[in-house]
Amino acid sequence: MELNFIAVAVSALVPMVIGFIWYNPKVFGTAWMQASGMTEEKIKSGNMAIIFGVSLILSVLLALSVNGMVIHQVAASQVAYPNLEAETYKAFMAEFGEVHRSFKHGALHGAIAGIFVVLPILGTNALFERKSFKYILVNVGYWTLTLAIMGAILCGWN
Repeated sequence: MELNFIAVAVSALVPMVIGFIWYNPKVFGTAWMQASGMTEEKIKSGNMAIIFGVSLILSVLLALSVNGMVIHQVAASQVAYPNLEAETYKAFMAEFGEVHRSFKHGALHGAIAGIFVVLPILGTNALFERKSFKYILVNVGYWTLTLAIMGAILCGWN
């Protein structure tokens, strides 16, 4: 199972694109700023080139890991490795190689990751940081949508 580097690159841009929309003051940006205690002055004080550069690198890492979550055939190739030329593996992939390879299936698994991975992690952090339920909803909503779109791109782009 070869990695689709173009799909990984495109899906790595998704967190930034969705973030620009989601955290816009006309969408959830104002609610997020209030819930997180963020101010305009604090936002302007950061080095945006470093913030966006590191965010892009982290998005590539995320895309690489989401790829394995949404494409089930990756697990089959991991089990068969290093014997990817074995007849049993070739027969398996010939029969099941395209099963569950759709945008819809990838979006489902991305959303599941948002609910069952992101929510517990961000929710726990928010509780100990004494953040509000609104803070949790805004951030988990962003990551669930983002992972769903990333999953759709990675799984559906054959």
